[in-house]
Amino acid sequence: MLFLVQPGCHPRRGVVRILSLALLLVLPLAAPQARAEEISVETQRREGALEVVCRALIEAPAELVWQTLTDYNRLAEFIPGMTKSRVLSRSGAVAVVEQLGAARFLFISIPIEVTIASTERPPHLIEAKMLKGNLKRLEGAYRIEPLADGRVRLGWSGLIEAESAPPLIGDLLMRSAIEDQFRGMVQEIERREALRRAGEPRK
Repeated sequence: MLFLVQPGCHPRRGVVRILSLALLLVLPLAAPQARAEEISVETQRREGALEVVCRALIEAPAELVWQTLTDYNRLAEFIPGMTKSRVLSRSGAVAVVEQLGAARFLFISIPIEVTIASTERPPHLIEAKMLKGNLKRLEGAYRIEPLADGRVRLGWSGLIEAESAPPLIGDLLMRSAIEDQFRGMVQEIERREALRRAGEPRK
């Protein structure tokens, strides 16, 4: 069963209370899984929005991490919830990228349609800011930190705010979406690194 929250529409208060209770009961179950996979996700309210900070340790060269993060036209192939991603234009270090998809948690879903300005500051920083879309706010940055042991610490931090959902439900949806997308990115980096080590061409 899919409970779709369209922009401009609000669930009834009774439904919101039931959903909020269900989400609060289920959310803590996800935390141990994140730690076990060396992926951490922290959230807090800041400036009226949800601040999300994701971190992961990855055994892959920084160059491969960078290539995966900036493979905008193929993001929908491996990022959960994303159905379309394409570069509309590029000017110097800034790529304007259109992205379509949905944020989902349990049986709740809200559509996401955004156009992002991605500013690349090689070799370690990619900043993103929403130019237009149906979110109230979206801005953040990926940071690549090479470590002495050859691994890379990948981080994403940013502020995100849903336009149409009540604050509690919106925050849970956005947290779930960002965590899923971050995991998808990490898994794709690891997949490409496995192919590189095996001497196989990237698919």
